[in-house]
Amino acid sequence: MAEIAALAVALAALGVVVWLALRLQGAAEKKHREMLTDLHDGLTKQGDRLGAQLGELREAVAAKLDVRLDQISLRVNERLDEGFRKTNETFVNVMQRLATIDEAQKKIETLTGSVVSLQELLGDKRSRGAFGEVQLEALVRNVLPTQAFEMQYTLSNGTRVDCALRLPAPTGLVCVDSKFPLENYKLMLDPKANELERAGAQKAFRADVKRHVDAIASKYIIDGETSDGAVMFVPAEAVFAEIHAYHAEVVDYAIGKRVWIVSPTTLMAVLNTARAVLKDVETRKQIHVIKEALARLAVEFGRFDERMKELARHIRQAAEDVDRIQTTGGKISQQFQRIEAAEVDDAPVAEVVRLEEGRKP
Repeated sequence: MAEIAALAVALAALGVVVWLALRLQGAAEKKHREMLTDLHDGLTKQGDRLGAQLGELREAVAAKLDVRLDQISLRVNERLDEGFRKTNETFVNVMQRLATIDEAQKKIETLTGSVVSLQELLGDKRSRGAFGEVQLEALVRNVLPTQAFEMQYTLSNGTRVDCALRLPAPTGLVCVDSKFPLENYKLMLDPKANELERAGAQKAFRADVKRHVDAIASKYIIDGETSDGAVMFVPAEAVFAEIHAYHAEVVDYAIGKRVWIVSPTTLMAVLNTARAVLKDVETRKQIHVIKEALARLAVEFGRFDERMKELARHIRQAAEDVDRIQTTGGKISQQFQRIEAAEVDDAPVAEVVRLEEGRKP
């Protein structure tokens, strides 16, 4: 009986334990479910917040992308507009340059025709001589006074020189010839000619120049009438350069004959030197007039100096008088100031002399 009671108690205790265990398990499951629910709610809210933030971020990024794309599009349009503008300007400039080139081409064609005409002109000896005379006369008239030269001057031997320069002694009359040999020079530079022909042309050119130098020396240098030298004017700078660069023996030969070879450039220097000499001579002619004027000026300056000294003496005397007047005026002012301040000294009292009674009248 006691065993049954113990068994019943044990069973009851076991039941209580099982009930408590089940109760605790239910409470734990309930708490676990609550925790899961809270976690699910938190995750849902966090997901909503993340979704909202992602939406805002997407909108912000989209807005920034739109702004950036607008800026890029604007810059691209500006660059394209600028490129189009520069392209148009370049095109306009190119068209203007082409028009300028066309105009220059026309001028070159005209100039080519003129050069051909000039070559034809210089090909004829008489035309070449007239061309040299015109150029020589233009140079001389631009530099020297009319009384210092004469065109087509006739010498005592009957020859007529293209230009005669009247320079002061001891130089005297200087003759200038404007003709020059050109036929062999043209052949010498002809691209169609071979080396043998060019060599022959060079030799003939040197002979032509020497022959022309001899003619100038024999016709235009006359003792007692002209200077001891003459001038050979070569109006073409290219011919002048050819002679001095490659035919030095011709230059030496001309110097030996007292003939000076000049070009338009070197002739201008010679004419300027001649003008300076003429100016110096005219100045020397007027030197006595200058001396007389200086003498008169010296006399007048002496008078001016004396009168200036006298004026200075008067000014000095006047200054001294002014100083004295200022001194006297200062003293008078001081007296007036004393009078105004009642500082005038009292006048001395006259003494009365009393007579003794015996001496009364």
